[in-house]
Amino acid sequence: MAELHITLVKSANGAKPNHRKTVKALGLNKMRKTVVKQDTPTIRGMVRSISHLVDVQEK
Repeated sequence: MAELHITLVKSANGAKPNHRKTVKALGLNKMRKTVVKQDTPTIRGMVRSISHLVDVQEK
């Protein structure tokens, strides 16, 4: 299964509460932090909802 490398590139400080919770649920707590997650529909949906805050690379 493919992996997604998700990097927080924009702060979630001014974002909606649901977006802040999604960022935290993905394990992103600092700017430029990268996490590796399995490519599942659940993770894809989370990334899609905060696409304006993160950069995603598929590997």
